[in-house]
Formats: sequence, structure tokens, C-alpha cells
Amino acid sequence: MHSKTLIFMQTAGLLTLSNLFMTFAWYAHLKELNNRPWLIAALASWGIALFESCFQVPATRIGCTAVSLGQLKILQEAITLTVFVPFALYYMREPLRWDYLWAGLCLVGAVYFMFRGGGPAGLQQG
Repeated sequence: MHSKTLIFMQTAGLLTLSNLFMTFAWYAHLKELNNRPWLIAALASWGIALFESCFQVPATRIGCTAVSLGQLKILQEAITLTVFVPFALYYMREPLRWDYLWAGLCLVGAVYFMFRGGGPAGLQQG
């Protein structure tokens, strides 16, 4: 397997794990701690976010060796929506809305435009 592809896959995997933790850090308190003082929710979120950083920091350091910073950010945003939608539907019991599809299509467009030429550190260069 091509080294940049392997780096990209490692980065995407770590960003997915990072986003799982961050989604819970940002939103799970709305369900689990909604009757507790906001400070308790903030401390719980901070504790979860610490684990998020254990995946996010290596992901961005690894990712920047194969893709540009802009490409890395768009990849992270696409992964965020991919993680958030199942979280909202299954964990938070939010109704499925067409807005998720439209937002996803916009992100597909963003990914296309950021990765179409490969860029100075893009995947298409060897």
C-alpha cells in the first residue's frame, strides 16, 4: 500500500476516534446531565475531551505529513458529520432530517474541491 494512503487511513481512523469522544464531550451531557449544574457537565465534558486530544493530536501530526492543513481540516469536518449523524439519531433519539443529507452533500463538495488537485502535499503526488 502506498505510504501516503496508509498515512491518510491512519489519520482518518484516529480522527474518527477523536470525533467519537468529542461528540460525547460536547453533546452527551444534554441527555445524561441535563438535571445537574452546568459546572458538573463542563467538568465531565472536559474529562472526555482529554481523551479526544489523545487521538486528535497524533492524527493531525501524522496527517500533515501527507496532506495540506486545509485538506486535513475538511477531512476532519467530513468525519465529524459522519460521527454526529448516527450519534444524533441513535443516542440522542433525534429525528432523521433531510438537512443531514444536504449538509453531507455540501461536505462531499468541500472534500472534492480540497482534494481534486492533490495540492502541494496531496494524496496524488508520490
